[in-house]
Amino acid sequence: MNDYIAAPWQRIFEFNGLRSFDDFWRREAEWFEEPNQRRGGWSGVARCELKHPDGGTVRVFLKRQENHVTRTWVHPFRGLPTFIREFDSIMRYRRRGIPTLTPIYFSVRCPGGDRRAILMTEELTGFRSLEDFSREWKTLSAATRVSMARAVARLLRQIHSQRLSHNCFYPKHVFLRIGANNEIETRIIDLEKTKWRLFGLDRDFRDMRRLNGPGLPWSRAERLRFFKEYLGVTKLTPAVKEKWRRIARRHFEKHPADAALFGKTAAAN
Repeated sequence: MNDYIAAPWQRIFEFNGLRSFDDFWRREAEWFEEPNQRRGGWSGVARCELKHPDGGTVRVFLKRQENHVTRTWVHPFRGLPTFIREFDSIMRYRRRGIPTLTPIYFSVRCPGGDRRAILMTEELTGFRSLEDFSREWKTLSAATRVSMARAVARLLRQIHSQRLSHNCFYPKHVFLRIGANNEIETRIIDLEKTKWRLFGLDRDFRDMRRLNGPGLPWSRAERLRFFKEYLGVTKLTPAVKEKWRRIARRHFEKHPADAALFGKTAAAN
């Protein structure tokens, strides 16, 4: 696989002495997420501040891993570095117009038999996760809450319209930025587990179940408003109600204690 370097960043990298894979690998930076030791290796995220040639600084996230692999039907034994899957998914989302991270550097090397991968992305300046907003949900204005729920619904609908399942659509992976007049921008991150799925209900259920857990402090009315926006409808037709019930039933099969999230009617049908 060839190295990927975003053209606008080439000059910035050179200005900061980042000219080779080893330069990126040895870059000193404080861990933003401590390396996790699993999958036979390790993987961690650091936050870096780079000097801009024209003055000032820019912030980026530098992800590095070694022998951190996932096994697929194509690579069942040796596996594949997880950053390869994540980078491929980022580029696929971007080609399809789904708002996500902006990659600026990606590369893989195998020194001495070890497989190392680097993925660097632009910082999501001004964005916060839905998980963060959830902690202060009741203090937000009603208009802001409505705008956020609708923006998240449109994001998920956009992903599913491409027959993609994110498979990790938790509030901590959905990022939002509030603009003028409560206009909400969205970004989705952590795309490593994205899969193409033919059947819609299974695709819808997996992502909605992860989003609509008890950690999301939305009322039943807010969840229903989200669902209608996701479907692009304004009224609860019999067909819409049936789909709501089917998703609710699938949710209750795994989480029977969550009946209050969807309402007794949905749980009982």
